[in-house]
Amino acid sequence: MTVSVMYKYQLKYHTLFKYVQSLENTSIILESEAEKDSEKVVISSKGFWTINSIGRLGNQMGEYATLYALAKLNGHQAYILPSMANYLSPIFKITLPTLHDSVRKKIHWKDYNLNDWMEDQYRSIQGDYVSLSGYTCSWTFYHHIHSEILRELTLHDFIVEEANAFLRHIRGERKNVTYVGVHVRRGDYVHVMPNIWKGVIADKKYLDTAMAYFRNKYENVVFVVTSNGMDWCKQNINNSKGDVYFSDEPKQATVAFDFSILAHCNHTIMTIGTFGFWAGYLAGGETIYLTNFTLPESPFLKVFKYEAAYLPEWIGIPADLSPLLHENASNLVH
Repeated sequence: MTVSVMYKYQLKYHTLFKYVQSLENTSIILESEAEKDSEKVVISSKGFWTINSIGRLGNQMGEYATLYALAKLNGHQAYILPSMANYLSPIFKITLPTLHDSVRKKIHWKDYNLNDWMEDQYRSIQGDYVSLSGYTCSWTFYHHIHSEILRELTLHDFIVEEANAFLRHIRGERKNVTYVGVHVRRGDYVHVMPNIWKGVIADKKYLDTAMAYFRNKYENVVFVVTSNGMDWCKQNINNSKGDVYFSDEPKQATVAFDFSILAHCNHTIMTIGTFGFWAGYLAGGETIYLTNFTLPESPFLKVFKYEAAYLPEWIGIPADLSPLLHENASNLVH
């Protein structure tokens, strides 16, 4: 009887241990265990760095990559906040440990705000307990360790398998297919860009031009469209050749599924936004992006630099700013 009970206890313990292992990068940690871990960290480390966790997936990825690169550059251990772990751990095989809230609140942090581009002064940031902040996505922070960033942002196997199954399905009987992922950022940008940032988002002409580039260069091209404005895409993207597929067919796509599809394509057409940037960065290949999408006096240009946002080898197609120019002319008349 005693042996049987002991065996069941060992089984349950083993199962629990494996479960905790699988969640090592998430914030689901017992308070008492976090307290023990925090003491070990403080004793064994000469401080550690973290970064704010703001925005959605693309922003979170940019913040993670920036923290990883700058902490390494300055010789400190990086820790991510629980909210970032909750965003990224279910999708990527990230390795940075999570800083529990009970530990974070006990530390006297040095706050350090970053621009969204690398500066020389960031190579020698002083402080053992530094909390970085800002919307940081620029490749200028981390491209020098490109292979490490790609390793950190490796998608979980089950997500990859689901995306590859979708790509095989739409390929059908075609041979030697070239996949081009298309990300069309709409949503709040439809109103935010013209009304706040004095800019535009991708229009039908831009997408037609970008897709024509790939159709002319490669045979058997298949376009896979992901978007947070899919109805607009289906009405405005030319599918007369039958080579365009939408990620929400035959079922509603998730963010992880959409991203994985884009990352596993050969090439990328992005519009604006960090989600599209990361899709192109992970996919490799050729990336076409919308450029010069703001008026010269746009306040957006105080926090954004085109040359720091897109890799030099990527292909920029200038936006059509005429809708904004017409609106400005109309306002002057009235």
